[in-house]
Amino acid sequence: MQNLFNPLTIRGKNLIPIVQGGMGVGISASSLSSAVARENGIGTIASVDLRHLHEDLLADSKVNPSEEKYTRLNRIALDREIQAAKAQSEGRGMIAVNVMKAVKDHAALVRQACESGADAIVMGAGLPLDLPDLVGDYRKDVALLPILSESRGVGIVLKRWLKKGVLPDAIVIEHPAHAAGHLGASSVAGVNDEKFDFKRVLEETFKLFKQLDLEREKIPLILAGGMANFQKVSLALREWGANAVQVGTAFAVTKEGDAHINFKNTLAGVSLEQVVEFMSVAGLPARGVATRFLSSYMKREEKLQANAKADQRRCTQGLNCLTSCGLRDGLPNAGQFCIDLKLAEAFRGEVDKGLFFRGKDPLPFGQSIKSVRETVEYLLTGNIHAA
Repeated sequence: MQNLFNPLTIRGKNLIPIVQGGMGVGISASSLSSAVARENGIGTIASVDLRHLHEDLLADSKVNPSEEKYTRLNRIALDREIQAAKAQSEGRGMIAVNVMKAVKDHAALVRQACESGADAIVMGAGLPLDLPDLVGDYRKDVALLPILSESRGVGIVLKRWLKKGVLPDAIVIEHPAHAAGHLGASSVAGVNDEKFDFKRVLEETFKLFKQLDLEREKIPLILAGGMANFQKVSLALREWGANAVQVGTAFAVTKEGDAHINFKNTLAGVSLEQVVEFMSVAGLPARGVATRFLSSYMKREEKLQANAKADQRRCTQGLNCLTSCGLRDGLPNAGQFCIDLKLAEAFRGEVDKGLFFRGKDPLPFGQSIKSVRETVEYLLTGNIHAA
């Protein structure tokens, strides 16, 4: 396949400048991540609640459920997915694991990813200040990629990591106004703040590298959010100085995506008018599809938040999956629903019940569902094959 751009080099390995974003619950697991890796890119497994991909683990989790059991079963599921992805990637590319800092069991998931042979750990949804400590002796084998949204956060992480004698192997810069999932802003209105503009963040980060005498380290910068567009990829890599782009939703709807086909049909068929911004259960801005559930919830959100109160029994799954939860902890400025339950329903393709995260920008192929290879070829060359 023709590639019009310079390779993304991480730990001496030359890769295509395409990173597949981590998407949970169960949207990016062994099938999708290995397909991207086979194209010599970075495929990413989302570590959150992978038991939903394994019927035996899901059944076991319903018998005497507990936080300890939930952690153990998810570690087993993560190990299975990493082993499968590594085998299916045929030694090409890299298999990364995305671990959200906001998940209560993030430390256990990082350890499991390392023990299972992941090539990289990607961490966002909170400042990953302790990531080098969490990987411990595996640092020599596992690349570290923090996800940040503006240069101030980049500076905080770099300075903290430098005290430990560690540098990121690459930095993912995610734009809250375009990405899906939990967004790196303090409010819904804040996602459009100019401090998140890619060109500005890149320029400020290059200055930061100079101030910290890191110019020779050549830390790759990866832009995430709204990048599933060949013209934008060209602009980012050729003019702005980025080293790669990260793409999520466009890979979620590929033939190799791990979710149920109804999930793919839902995301591929949604109009941009159906993409809405809201406060997620963890009190962070988020972007989703205005399905029946989300539309109904948003009509009731103000009343639900006004009546919010801390009550452990309101955790519908008994899992304590997030460090901070609007429903369980009674946080009045956060979402009042179980995000694990809603994402699991989305994974199963339950359109009326589930919560479907989606990037803000158009998909490259409209409602068509194509392969990972066709998606990668479009991103690298601009070529689109006829259906």
